[in-house]
Formats: sequence, structure tokens, C-alpha cells
Amino acid sequence: MKEPIRFNSISDFHTFCGLPKPEHPLISLIDYSKVQYPVNDDEMKWIQNYYSIGLKRNVNARFNYGQQEYDFDSGVLCFVSPLQFLRIEMKPDVEVEPTGYLLLIHPDFLWGTSLAKKMKSYEFFSYRINEALFLSEKEENIIVCLFKNIEKEYQNNIDKFTQELIVAQLELFLIYSERFYERQFLTRKKSSHELLDKFEEVLSGYFESGSLPENGIPSVTAIAGQLNISPNYLSSLLRINTQQNTQQHIQNKLIDYAKERLSTTTLSVSEIAYELGFEHPQSFSKLFKQKVKQSPGEFRKLFN
Repeated sequence: MKEPIRFNSISDFHTFCGLPKPEHPLISLIDYSKVQYPVNDDEMKWIQNYYSIGLKRNVNARFNYGQQEYDFDSGVLCFVSPLQFLRIEMKPDVEVEPTGYLLLIHPDFLWGTSLAKKMKSYEFFSYRINEALFLSEKEENIIVCLFKNIEKEYQNNIDKFTQELIVAQLELFLIYSERFYERQFLTRKKSSHELLDKFEEVLSGYFESGSLPENGIPSVTAIAGQLNISPNYLSSLLRINTQQNTQQHIQNKLIDYAKERLSTTTLSVSEIAYELGFEHPQSFSKLFKQKVKQSPGEFRKLFN
């Protein structure tokens, strides 16, 4: 099995793609039409030690974009965090020249800035490539303008204000990206609702299968895996559409089943806790009281 390519620096990527040395060692905006991957294989795998934000059009490689047909057919924006594994399928028969931009940011550039810790809070850096952001023409113009502002700043004579000004532009870029992702969740109501219906179906399947005592309460990762999306993307989708994240949905479903068992059976609280995948009945009772404001025993008395 071929080992993935490892890019330890932005300079490594420039060299690999036949580009001139970066003008700044820790941040670089690349014209995507000038990227030439020197690989004859049908597939590339790599791991990079920096953030990358790509705006791509007419790409001659498949990054597993899309689980549906998209109505925004201009730019595709994707976000990759350091140490994230990438697999790219090349499409050598495509003759259209790819265009767009690739912004690379080494984590060292963010040290001592407001984004040093905040960068990790942007969930779209943990989305899969096939959960990319599809931009309208107006949105794409905003993104390109911010890319260019960042490039202009590091191309100027670097002084004590350079880092602060670039970080300010980058933070604005990320805020706009959050806004556009939220628009994408809301404007694709049909596909979102289909996914939410599937989520409910998968979640109910776990509770109705009788496998919870052996397998435990389903994890966010397990459910997202069955839906072929990333855990963060699922939580974002649920939060935008239902104001609750995946973990809250799982807990609500669990409480619904617990209420049904408490009100219609004579099983003990410990037996019900075991049925629902809890190792310790105390953990079940604590969660139940937190959600219902009553202990399981107090809730059961309402039906006796």
C-alpha cells in the first residue's frame, strides 16, 4: 500500500506542485490554475501540517464532492485542517483548465493571535471534503476579495502590523464562511429533511434492535458513519434545523424509550437502564432526572 505524501511546510507543497517559493513561509495564496501535480497515478494521498482553504472550479481531480445535485454551480469552497488525511482521485481525461485559489496557513502564523485557539472552533475544518461549501456568484466574489486582501498584505513590506491585519481578514473570511454554510443548510431544505428523516430512522433502529445492552448507547460517530457524513456536519445540520445537536437528539430518544418502559412495564429501574445500554443504573437515573426533572421512580408513580 502506497504511503501518503507528507507536507511538513507550505514550501514543501509549492515545490511538489512546481510553484515558485512562497513569498511568506507561513501563509500563501496559490492560483489553482498553476498547480501541477507531478503524479501519474489515478490517486493521491497526503497529510499536511497546515490549514488549507480551497476555492476550486473545473477541478481535474475528484475530491469526493457532493452527495446530491447542487444548485450553486460557481465555486466550491473546502476547508482542511492540519494532519487531516486527504485522498484525491485524478481525472486525466478532463480537458477544462481548473481555476480558483488555495490559501495555505501554517498554525505557527496564528501564534499569539485571537485565532490561535479559535481556529479549532470552526467546525467546517472537521467536515469531510464531500461536505464542501457551494457558493453563489455573489458569495464567491466576497470570498475572492478577502483572499486578495490577504495576499496583498503579505506581499507588502512586512512590518509589525502585517500579522494583525492578515488575521483580521482571515477572521472576517471565516465569519462569512459560517454565514454561507448556514445558508447552505437552510436553502437545501429538501435534501436536509431527507437526511434528518434518515437520521431519525437510523437512531430509532438502534433503540429497537435490542442490541444496546451489548453495544451500548450509539455514539455520534457511529450514527454519522451510517449516514456517510462527518459527526461535525451532522451536528451542524441538526443544530441549524432543530436547535439541538446530535448528542441531545440521542439523549432525547433515550428518555422517550425510558418513559415508555417505565410507564408500560414492571421492569425495575436497573433493568431498564441495562436495556438502554447503561453500565451503571446511577448514570441512567442522573440523566433521566436532568432531562425530566423527576427521578425514574417519581415518574413511574404517575402511572400507578
